[in-house]
Amino acid sequence: MPQYLLSIYQPDGDPPPAEVLEPIMKNLAAVNQEMKSAGAWVFAGGLHPPSTATVVRARDGDTLITDGPYIEGREHLGGFTVIEAADLDSALVWGGKLAEAIGLLPIEVRPLADEADSCDPPQA
Repeated sequence: MPQYLLSIYQPDGDPPPAEVLEPIMKNLAAVNQEMKSAGAWVFAGGLHPPSTATVVRARDGDTLITDGPYIEGREHLGGFTVIEAADLDSALVWGGKLAEAIGLLPIEVRPLADEADSCDPPQA
C-alpha cells in the first residue's frame, strides 16, 4: 500500500503557552489513535527547534558540517506522520483530520517513493 508523509509546518519562535498547546496535543493524540485503529499509521515524530539542526554537505571530496537549519525561514518542519493509504484522496482525508486537530498550521501531504522508485534517478 502506498505511504504518504504528512508534514506539519509551524512558525519560528517559542512554542505556544501550555493552555494553548495542551488541547492541541490531546487532539493530535486522538487523531494518531484513530490512524492506528484504522491501520493507516506507520510512525510519527516531533522535531526539536531548527536551531538544533546540523547540516552536512559533501563538496569536492570533503564533508562540510554547519550548525543551524539548511534554510532560514519563517516556518519550519515541526513534526511529521507517515501513513499508509490506498490513494492520495485517502491520504488527504488523514491530512485534513491532522490539520483540524492541530489548528491553523498547514499540513503538506506527499507520497513516498516506493523502493523501486527510490533507487532510480528522477525522471524529467
